[in-house]
Amino acid sequence: MPGLIAAALAGCAALTGAHPGEVVVRAATAIAPPPAWQAPGQGRAYPGSPVGVPFCRVEGTIEGTIGFELWLPADWNGRLLGAGVGGDAGVFNYSDMSRRLGEGFATVTTDSGHKASQARWMAEPKARVDYEHRAVHLTAVSAKALAGRFYGRGVDRSYFTGCSGGGRQALKEMQNYPGDYDGVIAGAPGPYMPLQSVRMMWFSLQQKWTPAGALSDADWSLYEARATASCDAADGVRDGIIGNPMACSFRTVELLCKPGQTRDCLTAPKLAILNTIIAPMRDERGRAMDGGLFPGVRTRPGPPSPLLRAMWADGVHDDANWKEDSFRRTADLAAANRAMPELRADKVAISPFVRAGGKAILYQGWADPSTNAGPTIDYYGALARANGGLDRLGQSVRLFMAPGMYHCRGGPGADQFGGSGQASWAQDPSRDVLWALIDWVERGRAPERLTATKLVEGRETFTRTLCPYPQAARYDGRGPQDSAASYRCVADPLLQRSLSRKSLVGS
Repeated sequence: MPGLIAAALAGCAALTGAHPGEVVVRAATAIAPPPAWQAPGQGRAYPGSPVGVPFCRVEGTIEGTIGFELWLPADWNGRLLGAGVGGDAGVFNYSDMSRRLGEGFATVTTDSGHKASQARWMAEPKARVDYEHRAVHLTAVSAKALAGRFYGRGVDRSYFTGCSGGGRQALKEMQNYPGDYDGVIAGAPGPYMPLQSVRMMWFSLQQKWTPAGALSDADWSLYEARATASCDAADGVRDGIIGNPMACSFRTVELLCKPGQTRDCLTAPKLAILNTIIAPMRDERGRAMDGGLFPGVRTRPGPPSPLLRAMWADGVHDDANWKEDSFRRTADLAAANRAMPELRADKVAISPFVRAGGKAILYQGWADPSTNAGPTIDYYGALARANGGLDRLGQSVRLFMAPGMYHCRGGPGADQFGGSGQASWAQDPSRDVLWALIDWVERGRAPERLTATKLVEGRETFTRTLCPYPQAARYDGRGPQDSAASYRCVADPLLQRSLSRKSLVGS
């Protein structure tokens, strides 16, 4: 066995040096773990799990600024897997790489063209464009060339998985570079991220300007718990999860403190802010800019995040001393779209991807507090209208909504089904969205349902069925409520009507 491993990794070091496309491999290291190898730490971002298979670790750059890592297993299944990164990027997705390497994938990731430690990188035009879309594309091209040289043959099939910013990267690949990947998985993608960023910034400022109404994490938890209790049983199962928030009509006035009450309630200023946040955001002329939040969905408390400030101060205004109190919803949204036009990932012209046989699976947590569910649903509806209707779109692109799931994972719902950063079930297309995508691309079997699992300290506590939108899971009234087998997918008229809703997404 050692001799076979050595032979398989013999060409690793030869990858070091310059390659076409301004690609430079700084290091190519054969790793034969005894018994496991651990990826280097990069803070809390995308930590890798121990790797127990031999592989060639390729570390390199493209155009001098785009960093990438490519891991080439000795026992290769012929497939390339791109692993996306979220937030402001600047790191590598060792999490998905280390988990999927053991399943035989050659895995690749990019820092999107800058380092997390790089100050004011958004002020640099090249860094912005690379972050928007170029880095992932160029990395895919380079990874295929390097894999072909290492293995002596081309990649059979290529796939991409990502959530949050990584999900947005997946959409950009489908929209802009249909030849890069045969299939993509886009989790919580935030199709119109500039508008989502306006919402986050505006309502953070509202609470800053009205401190008596500022909502704490406990306030959001109270709202979430009360709304859930009110709407929990609407899907036929009382399980602490809102199955379909569109069917929930919780009255927030029930949270208002009564005279003398100081606990488990909201003061009038806090209730006013809550109602403002969950309603559609209005522009300066009172016109709705988005569709608001679904009932029971919490948001991030506190001041604007550092990423938000970097986007507006550096990316949009190129002013390190920019004052956030000067923020203007309409003008700053327009400025963001001028400065970073490809930050939007809501293009509906995807016919080149479809004609090439490409397949895409989108997934989204109904309870996502960061990239809210509404825009993802609106984008799917816009895709259907622009691509021959829902039935035709469903032959190439499907959306799965996860009840009770927060951002990419977490929340009270079943949140593990092989998505980016989640647990995986190798070779099982019924439980693992990557293998469901592979089954669709390579065998023509479109995913009719997925089983999502809730894990607590590594132990399976319950499973739920996820359905292709606009279907929803319905309990059969007989089997165990904690088993996905007791649920079937049925058409939901409320979800069907939602796909005809017009929005800024996809326009």
